[in-house]
Amino acid sequence: MIHLLFIVIIGFIVIMQTSIPYLLKRTIAFGVSIPEGHTDDPSIASYKKIYAIVSSIVGIAGLIAYVSWMSGRSLSGEKVVLAGLFIQFSILFVSMALYLYFHAKVIQLKRAKQWGANLKQVRIVDLEARAKDEMLPSYLYIIPMLITIGLMIYTGTQYHLMPERIPTHWGPNGQPDAFTEKTPFSVIATLLIALIIQAMMLMINVFTKKSGIRIRATKRQTSQIQQLSFRKYTSWFLFLTTVLITTLFGFLQVTTIHAELENAMLMMAAPLVFLVIILLATAAYAFKVGQSGSRIEVQVEDDAITGITDFDDDRFWKFGVFYMNKNDPSIFVEKRFGIGWTINFGNPIGYLILFVPILLILAISFLV
Repeated sequence: MIHLLFIVIIGFIVIMQTSIPYLLKRTIAFGVSIPEGHTDDPSIASYKKIYAIVSSIVGIAGLIAYVSWMSGRSLSGEKVVLAGLFIQFSILFVSMALYLYFHAKVIQLKRAKQWGANLKQVRIVDLEARAKDEMLPSYLYIIPMLITIGLMIYTGTQYHLMPERIPTHWGPNGQPDAFTEKTPFSVIATLLIALIIQAMMLMINVFTKKSGIRIRATKRQTSQIQQLSFRKYTSWFLFLTTVLITTLFGFLQVTTIHAELENAMLMMAAPLVFLVIILLATAAYAFKVGQSGSRIEVQVEDDAITGITDFDDDRFWKFGVFYMNKNDPSIFVEKRFGIGWTINFGNPIGYLILFVPILLILAISFLV
């Protein structure tokens, strides 16, 4: 089962890395903004094709190597996990190296051909667009938190019935493989981690909702509809992830309290089902929505506008990946390579939302 788990993950990574160049906005190529009229440049098309082909070859080769290495061998779970992680990170490393190479090539191409040099840069602000925003209300994210708090209270009432050794980690087969002594803190440590993750998801939704709605200068109506749809689907995807995390952590907590409910098949199936749903939801989100909603079909024709282009903010994107703009009030901004959002590293609030929860989770893991 562990083998199958890593084969599924590696296969998913290969598909996503191969598809990424074609899921992005036409006006963004390898983290570089491309003015209208130059998005179909044959050099850019060639770069995307090479990236996809090389990523697929490397990924498929890695997958075949992993399967071949396991065939006919009796390997420990630890070796299987290490090999699977090595293949995953190798594929991602090659993809990132390819991205950086083509990022530099596109920058050189843009400068050499002086794309946008004769166009007026325009930043569009639509004050009415936010009123049409259909992102889920943030109070919905409080419901999973209340469920977790309720489980904490229930755990307290069952404390005297719980085993003296509390599981703190579960292996790929769903079975606990690390334990700690029972204390009032250790019995709710897993739920505390879940609560921190839920709080982080809540804050991400809150500040994503407040982020700027980026409307293209030459396709205002189309980009507004796509942007609003993108934000809506992002909100649903984030909430689904929160619900799945709550379900998985709640399941692990209940089986810890009531050991008689443990079933080897069920314990193994639970994380696998969680993973499969997350991967399918991620793929559906990426291929349905695309970057900034670019894959959402819109039955609207924009008026032809010439002589202008979107505001070029390439200088705020380091390597086309890290956004640093202290003058931008948005905490979260849309990724330039990949699907979804990233933080504005020029705003310290973003660090608090992402890194404080990580530090708290590490602290809880260390204390138990």
